[in-house]
Amino acid sequence: MMVVGVMEAESSFAVATEPVLSEPLGHHQPHKWLVAAAVLLGAILTLLDGSIVNVALPYMQRSFSVGVERISWVVTSYLAAVSVMIPMSGWLAVRIGRRRYLLISVVTFVASSALCGIARNIGAIVIFRVMQGLAGAAMMPLSQAIMLETFPVEEHTLAMTTFGMGMMAAPVIGPTLGGWITETWSWRWIFYINVPIGLFAALMVYSYVHDPSYLREQRRSGRVDYLGIILIVAALTTFQILLGRGGSDGWFAAPWVRYTAVVAMLSAVALIVHELRYPEPIVDLRLFGIVSFSVAVVMLSLQGLALWTINLLNPLFLENVLHYDAWRAGLAVAPRGLGVVIALFVVGQLSRRQFDMRPIVCAGFLVGAYQAYRMSQWTIQTPEAEILLPILLFGIGLGAIFPIVTALGIGQINRERIGFASSLFSMMINTGAAAGIAVATDLLAAGHRRHEAQILMTLSSPTLYTGILKSQAWLFAYNDVYQVTAIVLLLLCPWAFFLRRAQVDTNAAVGFD
Repeated sequence: MMVVGVMEAESSFAVATEPVLSEPLGHHQPHKWLVAAAVLLGAILTLLDGSIVNVALPYMQRSFSVGVERISWVVTSYLAAVSVMIPMSGWLAVRIGRRRYLLISVVTFVASSALCGIARNIGAIVIFRVMQGLAGAAMMPLSQAIMLETFPVEEHTLAMTTFGMGMMAAPVIGPTLGGWITETWSWRWIFYINVPIGLFAALMVYSYVHDPSYLREQRRSGRVDYLGIILIVAALTTFQILLGRGGSDGWFAAPWVRYTAVVAMLSAVALIVHELRYPEPIVDLRLFGIVSFSVAVVMLSLQGLALWTINLLNPLFLENVLHYDAWRAGLAVAPRGLGVVIALFVVGQLSRRQFDMRPIVCAGFLVGAYQAYRMSQWTIQTPEAEILLPILLFGIGLGAIFPIVTALGIGQINRERIGFASSLFSMMINTGAAAGIAVATDLLAAGHRRHEAQILMTLSSPTLYTGILKSQAWLFAYNDVYQVTAIVLLLLCPWAFFLRRAQVDTNAAVGFD
């Protein structure tokens, strides 16, 4: 989906080659932290909902009397809806206004949450989860765009560290909170609890978030890019289906996978060609004509792939190889969240002193790569202390990357296109995360089969293939995937210096009228 070096300078949607220029401070600027709280509430709510549901799936399965295959659609339908809607959020914000769009999203999310709580069958809850995903998709990119415009340029990295801390809170507390609510009340309350929080978020947005003057001037009754919408839905839906279901059916060995892959590829190519030509595109791919922005998107996409690979592998390794129970495994991976919070706090403080943050990005990738390599050296006898430290340091290393790369990447974009840039960022990170889960799962299964075959070749009889040797085959497979992840992160280190430093105008800041 990358298009590098393609840009039409004469287009009315052309991007700037210089960093964002500020407009004078408006009367909403003194409330920047209230604006941040307003938009973060909605974004955290969507992430919390994505993680809190997982622990309740067995209870929902019993309630609806369905199998594992059908109950999994409660999660996958939400993720698919989010993936399809994210790239359209920037365009919709321009068409109907960012504040209005955010309010509609929050209110719709609240309403669909209540409907999920009262759902009486699996079909109903899947439909309401799709509604939740369509509403919640906009909150992440809109929150980023609003915070980048509310805070002055010299505080962009601080804004993104604040955003990152909020985003980390949801996956850390989500499973624990979801388990407690489900056990104490019922699974329906994990949806009902969204209602009062969401209504408060809507009140905050209504009170403190306002569209900047240029965004109000951008609204016009131009043509609707219907073909772009159709191509986005076709490309992203088929891609998500491929990632989610292709591995279980042997990938391209299955005819449906080959046909779906062709549809996804043709839709993506058609989308690129169409969006580069259309005067008011759904997805502004011309943004990739800015080198620093393109580098930032690639780095965060691959970082997302590596991060979600580790997120997936760590608990599985602890439970399947070291035989931790679920509670102990959950506690063992918790230091990663603590590491991210530490990194975000430190980066936020350094950014206020106007340091060159690019070496920190490089160092973050180096630390992450080394800790992934240390994970590849784990054995069945590895003590818990040697498990916890690499997990903590991995969180510190990769936690330092997101706010800096986001601020430097989007900092090169003309302010009129920040909404489009944020939606592209979110789309690519979401795609990287989905790809990481799919690739890691496939590599792990293939590695296990390969190492199992190698072990069997050394045995005089297959009956000697005991539980210990089975664990050994899995151990080698996990080690292989950890090593691949370490190599990916190591290769990303030098690309940090292709990011362009933001030029700060200390006499002005981006504000609102």
